[in-house]
Amino acid sequence: MASQRSLQGDRSAGARGETGNVRAVLGPTNTGKTHLAIERLCGHSSGAIGFPLRLLAREVYDRVVAIKGASQVALITGEERIEPRHARWLLCTAEAMPQRPDLAFIGLDEAQLSANPERGHVFTDRLLHTRGREETMILGSATIEPMIRALVPEAEIVSRPRFSTLSHVGAKKLSRIPPRSAIVAFSAEQVYTMAEMLRRFRGGAAVVMGALSPQTRNAQVAMYQSGEVDYLVATDAIGMGLNLDIHHVAFAGLTKFDGQRQRRLTTAEMAQIAGRAGRHHRDGTFGTLSGLGDSAEFTDDEVYAIEEHRFAPLTRLFWRDAEPRFDTLDRLIGDLSAPPLRGELATPPEGIDLAVLRLLAGDAAVADTVRGSAAVRRFWNVCSLPDFRQQGSDTHARFVARLWQDLGQGYLGADYVAQAIAQLDNPAGDIHTLQGRISAIRSWAYIAQRPDWVLAREDMAARARAVETRLSDALHARLTERFVNRRTTVLMRKAGTDAGLLPVRLSEAGAVLVDDEPIGHLEGFRFVVDPLARAADRKLLLAAAERHLPGLFAKRAALLTAAAAQPDGLSLTAQGLVWDETLVARLVPGRGLLDARVELEPALARLPAAVRDDVREAVDGWFARHTDRALGPLRRLSAAAEAPDLGPDLRALLLKLIDNGGVLPRETAGLDRLDLRQREALRRLGVRIGGLDLFMPTALRPATMRLWLHLAQLRGKSPLAPPPGMPATVEGRAAPVGYRRLGDQALRIDLADRLVAEAHRCRIGAPGWRVFLDPAKARSMGLSTVSYAALLRTAGFRVAMPRPLADGAFGPHAPPLWDWRPPRVAAPAPAHAPPHAATGAFAALAGLMR
Repeated sequence: MASQRSLQGDRSAGARGETGNVRAVLGPTNTGKTHLAIERLCGHSSGAIGFPLRLLAREVYDRVVAIKGASQVALITGEERIEPRHARWLLCTAEAMPQRPDLAFIGLDEAQLSANPERGHVFTDRLLHTRGREETMILGSATIEPMIRALVPEAEIVSRPRFSTLSHVGAKKLSRIPPRSAIVAFSAEQVYTMAEMLRRFRGGAAVVMGALSPQTRNAQVAMYQSGEVDYLVATDAIGMGLNLDIHHVAFAGLTKFDGQRQRRLTTAEMAQIAGRAGRHHRDGTFGTLSGLGDSAEFTDDEVYAIEEHRFAPLTRLFWRDAEPRFDTLDRLIGDLSAPPLRGELATPPEGIDLAVLRLLAGDAAVADTVRGSAAVRRFWNVCSLPDFRQQGSDTHARFVARLWQDLGQGYLGADYVAQAIAQLDNPAGDIHTLQGRISAIRSWAYIAQRPDWVLAREDMAARARAVETRLSDALHARLTERFVNRRTTVLMRKAGTDAGLLPVRLSEAGAVLVDDEPIGHLEGFRFVVDPLARAADRKLLLAAAERHLPGLFAKRAALLTAAAAQPDGLSLTAQGLVWDETLVARLVPGRGLLDARVELEPALARLPAAVRDDVREAVDGWFARHTDRALGPLRRLSAAAEAPDLGPDLRALLLKLIDNGGVLPRETAGLDRLDLRQREALRRLGVRIGGLDLFMPTALRPATMRLWLHLAQLRGKSPLAPPPGMPATVEGRAAPVGYRRLGDQALRIDLADRLVAEAHRCRIGAPGWRVFLDPAKARSMGLSTVSYAALLRTAGFRVAMPRPLADGAFGPHAPPLWDWRPPRVAAPAPAHAPPHAATGAFAALAGLMR
């Protein structure tokens, strides 16, 4: 048969020395076998190593890239291919290893997997047929030594001892498992249960399962390796060469379902998993979880075998013809099912690829489309698509049949593949949903790697990898969210039961952090525990706060003191003085309206006395400087009102001005009771005596008005506040402070005085007693014609409307003319007023004002 011929041919070649020397480096875990293989690989001009897991291939790929450079190293797996054009060193999964006789070095890791019922035939084929031109290295457990001696007699056997000691420590409760431990379970449900319990007891755990994508497993492993969590919950996939910082391995059970039946682990399988504990020269321990029954306890013989690394040797390896004939489907199935001719080899259980091939070959609709050896070979490649979704041969066969139908004799179109990939590009959903999508996208990643299946292979493969990365990131986030309580992890790792050991600091946002993990926040100078904290954590959090917060408050107080030295370091709001969105002081009324005082918030009273005094002095200083800038003009009036030589009338007027924000109507000011000396004193204080009002122009500034309003409200007054910025005009029939009401508008006092003064200048300079007053300046201030006329009437002006044009006459209307009379004297109606109604805008105004 072809298989027998192939085997004999390789053995003859080895005897003649046509291939390089073959070495089998055998020993338990933690013997440095993989490290040795990497050194030998890099010492040759070219080479390849086959690994049992894509994750391991990726890990070693990164290490070799660091040595040789990315342009010289390739990563070849079923779902991912990074192949630089001139790559000389290849890191592969065993199934994806290329058969290239030009490679100087060949390595095969975990060769004892040749006895694995599912994948053993692949490892056996590589063991028998794949050779390096100069050197071949077989890595594995010592249990495979008899098989290597029988099947590869030319191989040199090299035994390597374990660097560290592995000891059994019995059963422990999950709550007593020490940090840096791995808990090994044998089903997804059990993994999730253990992880959930560890989240409650120890703050969380990383999760590693075969069903996770390599990216997710890498992210979870990195979380454990970095110390973010101290526990790892994994399936037996952890035994395949993952080099982790594990001190103890705890078995959550000693039985597993192997695809056919529930059975107890073999001693070699137990040792492979337990051997993850201890790295290099650091010893490790293993044991079980208590309370799981007698079947979950190691027997004395098993403990002895694991500790002493003594296991029953393998007596046979699984084999399947690696070079079947492709004449017909029946001949292909016959060759793949044929038994080996050597007693050391055995026929494996039917694999998923062969099962799918049988199912589809029995379907006439599918079988009729497979004609010719090229089609049979292509059909077998399609049937070899791995069942990443783990849905069984029937379901997987339907997917393969659809793929074969779409392929036909050609390629899958780029649009078709892109659409299938895009349908899976959805990072929403729970853990189970994301795992399903990742399994599906791995199928498409495998399909996209085939250059004879997909057009635009590189583009489609990149898209599939990008989607897998996004889904893996989302799954990692879901796993972390569900199984990691970061706060509890930090507390347990850093403090134990001593809150004084917690390294507490304050973030810029006011969050109180322990190792960058928030445990609460500061509201002003008050600590608030995170409401999401567990009840068990709350006492420790409060204790930590009591020990560390005085120092944090002192630092925060120093920042407040420094800010108070800056003009804009604090701000005044309706509530009081605010710093960094924190109310630090309130205003309380003093003896007079301008004499408000600052009172610190009660939370600052808990500061040390010296710190509190510094804060009070800084805040008082800021408020004094702020009020001096804004209220300087009004404070000069207040100081003058204390001088007895000004006379009671002037002092009373000054107090009224202060109480009214620096503005008084002239008719109520009592100006007629002041003599010339007092009026001059009033002008020297900055008070302008206008035609309608007494006012201080500096008091109408927005900052001054805003602070005066705040102080007035503090004393129980409720004046109408002007809009921000003190605009020229305000709509509405109510006049804010600093404005004069004119019908449906209000005009700022100083601008009203400017318009009245302008009207008088026009009147005085005119040749007649009536004058035209141009409303353009009033309009530029936003004042309507009606409001401007109201202002003029208030100032004592009267309008005279022109005669209308005679019938048949054409031309512009004459403008209205104004004359002035003292406001107290009633202005009679003009004798020449026309008996009939005049026309024009000012005629309408005249009608409104009569």
